[in-house]
Amino acid sequence: MPARNQAALDFLLSRRSVPAKVMTGPVPSRDALEIMLTAAARTPDHGAVVPYRFIVLERAGIERVIEGIKETGARLGVGEEKIAKPMPHYENAQLAVVVVDRASPEASVPVAEQVYTAGAVCLSLLNAALASGWGANWLSGWFSHDPTFCQTVLGMEKDERVAGIVHIGTPKAEPKDRPRPDISAITTWVSE
Repeated sequence: MPARNQAALDFLLSRRSVPAKVMTGPVPSRDALEIMLTAAARTPDHGAVVPYRFIVLERAGIERVIEGIKETGARLGVGEEKIAKPMPHYENAQLAVVVVDRASPEASVPVAEQVYTAGAVCLSLLNAALASGWGANWLSGWFSHDPTFCQTVLGMEKDERVAGIVHIGTPKAEPKDRPRPDISAITTWVSE
């Protein structure tokens, strides 16, 4: 019988993301964040191609995102409601990490697997932050899929995409749990 890590299992069975709009400072130090990034980078990566990177947004970077959302909304002609919707996630934010998908068709691993790796890094970073005692939430948003926003506001390359933006901070309130999937309704057992 394999050795069971009950504490890790209990954490995974009870983990709960904290809505970004209810987080504020303080936030982890750079040293503490580097530990979380290191944990996130331990995500399985077929072929060791490392199809992701991190952009750490401290408050000044978050201010750039806020302005970039407004400018992108005006450029694309989206409505005021759509522009306003992500603002509560950024107004009080002090720290967010952009996980950048760098999947390349030139790599020895299929692009889809590289993209999955970047997504897994988002979840691993989220869990590392929660396990470290911080509040965390994995978001993206309509603006994060706009190439011009990504290049001008985040400094990304043309062939990079946002896999997720992980907000990390101190919760102002304890989040309530949400309904979870019925495992029996979404599981198929193949025994023969």
